[in-house]
Order: sequence, then C-alpha cells, then structure tokens
Amino acid sequence: MRQPAIFFGHGSPMNALGGPYADAWRALGEAVGKPKGVVMISAHWETNGLAVTAQSNPETIHDFGGFPDQLHAVQYPAPGSPELAARVSALTGATPTTQWGLDHGTWSVLAHVWPAADVPVVQLSLDRSLDARGHHALAKRLTALRDEGIIIAGSGDFVHNLRTWKRAGGEPYDWAGRFNEAVKAALLRGDDDALIDWVGLAEDAQLSVPTDEHYLPLLYVAAQRRPGDDVSFFNDVIEGGSISMTGVRIG
Repeated sequence: MRQPAIFFGHGSPMNALGGPYADAWRALGEAVGKPKGVVMISAHWETNGLAVTAQSNPETIHDFGGFPDQLHAVQYPAPGSPELAARVSALTGATPTTQWGLDHGTWSVLAHVWPAADVPVVQLSLDRSLDARGHHALAKRLTALRDEGIIIAGSGDFVHNLRTWKRAGGEPYDWAGRFNEAVKAALLRGDDDALIDWVGLAEDAQLSVPTDEHYLPLLYVAAQRRPGDDVSFFNDVIEGGSISMTGVRIG
C-alpha cells in the first residue's frame, strides 16, 4: 500500500507531446502502477495562504503562451477527489478551492505517467507566506498519505534559469551541473537541512535558483523520506544549459 514520493523535473510544456523525458515518465508509471491518488505540488501554483483543489473534474489549465496550437489542444481529464482534498485540508489546514485545476507542471508530466487519466489528482499550492523550512515542515504533515495509497509528488526543476537557457541546446553550464550534483548528493545522504538551505549548499545556488518556485516542490518530496527508503534518479539531464530535468523517486 505504501506509495513512493516522486519529484519531476518538468522543463518545457512541449514535453507533453512526447520525447525521451516523456518516455521515462511513462516507464516510471508502469513501474509504480496505479495509486489511489496523487497530491501534486507544482511550481506553477503560488498563493497567499495554502489551498488545495477540491473539484471532481479539474480543468486542464494551459498556463503559458507562445506555443503551438497542438499543445494548447491537449486535455488531461484526470478526476479530482473532493475526499482526498478534504484529507489534505485536515492534515495541513489548506483551504479547498475550485478556482484552480491542473496546471502544466502537473498535466504535462502525468499525461505520460498515467496516460489513461484514471488516477485522481489534487494540487496543493505553494504558500508564499512560508519560507523554505516552513514548506518542509508543512510537507511532513502529508507523510501519512503514503500509507493510504497516495503518491506525494512535486513538479519543478532543481536548476531553472530561463535567462541563461540556450534555445538551440548545448552543454550544461558548469555551475548548473555542479548544483545539480550537489542536490543529488544531499538527497542520497538524506541531508534535508542542506536542501532547505540551498543557498549554502553550493556556491552555484544563486545562478541555479534565481527564484525559488521551481525548487520548493523538491522539499515536499524530500520530506517524505523514511528510514530504509531507496532514492533513485531519472531523466538526469540538463536541458539547454540551465534547466535540470532530473527526477527523483523516494521509496
């Protein structure tokens, strides 16, 4: 019954249309099987105060511009779960809402993990009133859900610097590679304090995490680790020099 916790490096919304990262997400879904539900913390839903989606049929939100019509046409009709939302609310104090749905940090990934869209999904927002340690402490309140058949998931990027991203691709910047490896090493040794204080984790932190919304979902996943949980990585690639696609499975 116990489910893993998973962080997805989601990168560009275009990954929703397929490619090698999507192939790895599909393989992960086949390995994990079908959980009772997913609580997703996405980089793309920030709120003042904590909220959780509570509708039965959440909207597929196309929260981006400048992409082809083919991408805007994608729908991911996974059900929501008012019951799971109520459970998350009871654990965390999050306010249930129907004013959000599944943003691209969620559906662009899960469309490959569970392509049948038959796993209930709720999103938990990033409360901007919390600092990193506050997010980690909040995440600890979700741990019991793993034993109830629920996957705790985060979607963002260890390294996310769009100002330095190379559209034509290319080798990772040295600073991006070093920070990516520092984060992986901290995860392997279970050093959550280092992950919380990522500015002190490596001298490359401020270039790698110029703003924190893509990094914070990782703390929700790291906080789920229990003694004996394995830690493994997938899609361990830095795209365009400065976007880390690295994913993490805990348990």
